[in-house]
Amino acid sequence: MATENAPPRASTPFEWPLRIYWEDTDAGGIVFYANYLKFFERARTEWLRSLGLGQQNLRELTGGMFVVTDARLRYLRPARLDDELIVTASLQEGGSASLTIRQQALLKPEQMIESQPVLLCEGTIRIGWVDAATLRPARIPGPLLEQLSS
Repeated sequence: MATENAPPRASTPFEWPLRIYWEDTDAGGIVFYANYLKFFERARTEWLRSLGLGQQNLRELTGGMFVVTDARLRYLRPARLDDELIVTASLQEGGSASLTIRQQALLKPEQMIESQPVLLCEGTIRIGWVDAATLRPARIPGPLLEQLSS
């Protein structure tokens, strides 16, 4: 049974708030499509940090790091200047050398007539573990994999 002070679970969707600025948009005030990759990267980084797994710390302690090996995105509706979003990250699948993360960018419900967040973009991002010195694929260290899979 979970307690209020229990650490978050890797499979529970992590939510990260984001506001859209001029720098995120094209000339029409609509978010440039590639910026969703940046939003997803930031949410994954904060998701790992929420699990006690800061990426710089992981690199220093283990000599390894995660790199993106595959990204698949689907765009459903545009985000616009000044919109407030919720960007999520959750573990979809874990392996011995890579993880697949499910991610979404949602428009906060306060900005719409709907009472639920509106899905704008969704994707799956596969991250692989590599040796930081050589950038060669490696197995995710056992304790780290256990923590991510719990």
